[in-house]
Amino acid sequence: MNAIILDVETTGLHADEGDRIVEIGMVEIDSQRLIRTGRIFHKYLNPQRSMSSEAEKIHGLTNEFLSDKPTFADTAEEFLQFIDDSRLMAHNSEFDLGFVNAELRLAGRDEIPSGRVDDTLLMARRELPKLARHSLDALCRHFGIDSSARQKHGALLDAELLADVFFRLSGTELDIFSGLDPSGGDSAASVQPFARPAAKRPQPLAPLISDAEAVAHEKMVASLGENALWHRLR
Repeated sequence: MNAIILDVETTGLHADEGDRIVEIGMVEIDSQRLIRTGRIFHKYLNPQRSMSSEAEKIHGLTNEFLSDKPTFADTAEEFLQFIDDSRLMAHNSEFDLGFVNAELRLAGRDEIPSGRVDDTLLMARRELPKLARHSLDALCRHFGIDSSARQKHGALLDAELLADVFFRLSGTELDIFSGLDPSGGDSAASVQPFARPAAKRPQPLAPLISDAEAVAHEKMVASLGENALWHRLR
């Protein structure tokens, strides 16, 4: 099943007070095989209002840079076609979905229901309850994901990093030790992965050697003598 990892950058923190989206990034993944499909969506948007200085410090996008970019309404159809009927994922989804739905309302489009969006922040808190922090940066450090390119927030980069975090959360079982650093260390060393029990194949794999090669191998093993290590490993 394919899903869409979504992230937005904005003029401020409050969609209900008129803040707008200035960047949107999406990465499509196969949520069962835990791989990226290669499809991405990335747009810088003219918010049609001024940027707050606090927001500019976070993502580095200026009013001047965004002045010639399309509005969300200009790209709404392309956005909706990209997500189609896929499930969406976001880190602190209430924030991202709140802004997306505010933009959809302004563009005269239907809102996306909250039940269609999975929150990776809640997922991380559930799967890693003893981790002190569950921000994207903290989870990247925890899983050893290289986020050095994240000098400032960027919607597409953050969506790509979040995809990697989701893969780790979905594909790795963790042994959470009770003796974790109470000061809040986020290092990957604070938890240790352990292997899942190997699942039995419904049918054995076909042999990759010929009958002649199998006979030759048996003869070689027999020539090693009864005390050969090979006999104890078979």
